[in-house]
Amino acid sequence: MNSLTIPELSENQNDTSFNPARILLIEDDREVSHSVAELLRNKGYHCVQSFNGREGLVMAINQNFDLILLDKMLPELDGLELLQRLRKYKDTPVLMLSACGAEQDRIDGFNGGADDYLPKPFNTTELELRIVALLRRSRNHNKPVRSGAIITDGDLVLDTHNQQLTIAGQEVELTPIEFELLKTFLGHKDEVLSKPYLYQLVLKKPFSRYDRSLDMHVSNLRSKMNMPDEAKRIHTVRGQGYCYK
Repeated sequence: MNSLTIPELSENQNDTSFNPARILLIEDDREVSHSVAELLRNKGYHCVQSFNGREGLVMAINQNFDLILLDKMLPELDGLELLQRLRKYKDTPVLMLSACGAEQDRIDGFNGGADDYLPKPFNTTELELRIVALLRRSRNHNKPVRSGAIITDGDLVLDTHNQQLTIAGQEVELTPIEFELLKTFLGHKDEVLSKPYLYQLVLKKPFSRYDRSLDMHVSNLRSKMNMPDEAKRIHTVRGQGYCYK
């Protein structure tokens, strides 16, 4: 494995009140499990290991975790079935790990409630980035939003309380979905947001590669923001999703 370097998630790394993220690793390959767990613990995360699906499900339901790394092929209870049962009780972020990298397997994972999917063998740097992104999204999503909060980006002003957008002093009318999309992009500037993540968070429905509704909403939002191609704020990242810069 490559060396895994995971940056701290606290805003102030010297803040002793920072609570390290609790990660549940459900992986039956003990060599892989021990390697990943050791790397995470060396970076200050609290990592709990499980080696079969039935035990992992019990731990995931009865304990509180910030993130679950879930293998697809597990003894006693398959990873997809585990995920479907878990979603009846908790919405803990789940990153699925699987040697099955076929597109249908990824779609099944997302439809089952996974937040992200990483095929094996994986590069540990990519695993690092996905873990950090999922933890950041989860913690930001759980933060209370102040009433009347204003988000600004240059000449763009988004009033999240009154659900109003103005650009260069001109009010821009948005649909509720377009407003939520823009607010999500502004909350994750310079971060690539996958389509499955946006489907779940904004559209409130499972991702499907045949569904172009997200692309349509993004296109309409770009048009209403009246940005020329060379100054687009919402960028398409081929094969991944969208990024607001």
